[in-house]
Amino acid sequence: MANSQKLSQMTFHLITLFPDAFCSYFGESILKRAIEDKKIAVKFYNPRDFTRPNRAERGFRADYKNRRIDRAPYGGGPGMVIQAEPVIRAIESALGKLKVKSERSKVGIVWLTPGGKQFDTKIAKTYANKYTDMIFICGRYEGIDARVKKIFKVEEISVGPFVLTGGELPAMIMIDSISRQIEGVLGDIMSLEENRIASPDVYTRPEVFKYKNKNFRVPKILLSGHHQKIEEWKKKKQ
Repeated sequence: MANSQKLSQMTFHLITLFPDAFCSYFGESILKRAIEDKKIAVKFYNPRDFTRPNRAERGFRADYKNRRIDRAPYGGGPGMVIQAEPVIRAIESALGKLKVKSERSKVGIVWLTPGGKQFDTKIAKTYANKYTDMIFICGRYEGIDARVKKIFKVEEISVGPFVLTGGELPAMIMIDSISRQIEGVLGDIMSLEENRIASPDVYTRPEVFKYKNKNFRVPKILLSGHHQKIEEWKKKKQ
C-alpha cells in the first residue's frame, strides 16, 4: 500500500519525565493489539535516569525522586527549565539502541512545542512511510533548554493552537495517528476514514428509537440500498 509502513515494525522512543502517563492509553484497544502483534513498539527514556549529581548533591540525590532535573531560567521568569544534559543523554541512549538494531534504521526526532508546525494526517502518513523509529521529546514545566535543538536535528511539532502542561498528550495523539497508517494495525486498511468517503455522522440499530416521546430515525437514504446516492450523501456530510 502506498500509504502504509513497509517495514515490519515502527518503534517510538519517548523522552519523558512521566512514562507512567502512557500506561493506560497504550494498554488498551488498538494500540495494545498493535504492540502485542509487533506492529509497533514503545520505549521510554526518563531524563532522571541520566542525571549526574555533583558531590554536594549526592546525599540528597540518594532518593530517585529527588534527582535534580530542572533549574531556574536565565533571564528570569516563572517556573523551571529542564536541563539540557540529561535530555541529551536520554536521546543518545535511544540513538545508541538504533545502531545496535540496524544500520538501516531511519529515525525522526520530534520536539513537541505549542509553537511548532501543525500536525495533521498528511504528516502522519509521511512519518509512517519515512521512518523506522521516532523519538519524541516531551517537555514539562517551562520547557527544555533550547540548546538540545542545536545538537540534534529535530522537527518542532504542535498538535493544536493551545498550550498543555506537557508533551505526553501530544505524543500519544501523534503515535495514535501514525500507527493507524501502518499496515496491519487497523486490521482492514479500509478502516482508514481518510482513505475513503466517510461521514462524521454514523448510525446503527435500532432503525427508530424513542426519547422523551420523540422518535429518532436513521436517515432514509442509508436504508435505501442505493450505493451511489449513499456515497453522495456522505460527500455532502464531509
